[in-house]
Amino acid sequence: EQVKLLKEAEHRDTLNDKQRRDRKAPYKSKADNTDALVFMILCESDDLDKEMQRFLFRDRLSLTLYSQAVLGLALHEIGAVEQRDMVITNIDQFVTVDNENQTAFIDLPNNGGWWYWHGNTIEANAFYLKLLSRVKPQDPKAAGLVKYLLNNRRNATYWNNTRDTAYCIEALAEHLTASGEGQPNTLVEVWVDGELKQSVEITPEMLFAFENKFVLEGEALTSGPHKVELRTRPLQGNESKTPLYFNAYLTNFSTEDFITKAGLEIKVQRKFYKLVQRAGATDQVQGDRGQVIDQKALKYDRVELPNLSEVTSGDLIEIELEIDSKNDYEYVVFEDFKAAGCEPVDVRSGYTRDGLGAYVEFRDEKVAFFLRTLARGKHSVSYRLRAETPGKFSALPTNGYAMYAPELKANSDEMKLRIADGK
Repeated sequence: EQVKLLKEAEHRDTLNDKQRRDRKAPYKSKADNTDALVFMILCESDDLDKEMQRFLFRDRLSLTLYSQAVLGLALHEIGAVEQRDMVITNIDQFVTVDNENQTAFIDLPNNGGWWYWHGNTIEANAFYLKLLSRVKPQDPKAAGLVKYLLNNRRNATYWNNTRDTAYCIEALAEHLTASGEGQPNTLVEVWVDGELKQSVEITPEMLFAFENKFVLEGEALTSGPHKVELRTRPLQGNESKTPLYFNAYLTNFSTEDFITKAGLEIKVQRKFYKLVQRAGATDQVQGDRGQVIDQKALKYDRVELPNLSEVTSGDLIEIELEIDSKNDYEYVVFEDFKAAGCEPVDVRSGYTRDGLGAYVEFRDEKVAFFLRTLARGKHSVSYRLRAETPGKFSALPTNGYAMYAPELKANSDEMKLRIADGK
């Protein structure tokens, strides 16, 4: 009965020349996103409308990327290989591949019109993953899409609702089957400095229960360089093409004189600027008779300060934190440790007016920015300090981390600053 209703809806939406000429019967000028969804469902029910297929392929570029992925699945279902491959080529133009963290995602223009069902970013990536899993399961972009979706689940908004959760699980399960990763038969060995430390058998029966962690700590982790190797080989009597995915984490207390920046999923770069008052600065304002007049104004030019720079007691310094996020994250804090000889100009905590809308707290040893949400992309926040106490000081690195996902973290470079006595 449901298929029958969809067929009737598709028939009403089918465009033909006669309807355009007389304009008496209902007609549409082009196929839309809903047509693509209905067409896919009917194709899965072995009910093909070639006329609608022709219109959808003709108007594919007017569809959202979500709907193009839906159309690609329908074309694959009916064996329209050339049209399907063209749709994949169209979508690939909007796929961003990040080799640094091995992710791939569809970058929807203008966020895809998120208020429509076909503008959901998570669902769009899930449907494209399903399409690649059926056509090119070994494509590196498919594995990148898997990691992107999992990162959203693990460190971000936990997807949005039960529907996109179901689509993601469908897509992940389909990729697991199509790529062969659901049937592992391999032995993994962990070697450290030429010595076997751990070996683990991974089979379908132990897929979610094998020992997947190796920790090296305390005296076992000596100073100096180390070589860590992960070796795989098929179990006896089996052939294995199982790929191996791994993460490496290092936590240490550093005593180095200059601490360097680090980060992957999020990054933060800190810049120091000396604020130099601009001589003769004016603003155009309205006079008492409505005329335009020049009024003296207090304006500053920013001069970037490299490491080991010198400023004078009383100088204004602006600190800018440039934040780069590879995904959409929640509840992230950035703590900027100030140099001991400087004090914040503002002392009242509260929300900032920049695009991030961070809640800032001015504390004795640091300035903390609390972010409810951190969107994918580049952002910046800033605040001002005044140099006060003469001497040579170190500003410890800015520390950024997710409050409920401790593995999501980053830090900036250290900054050394010399403050001269003002005369």
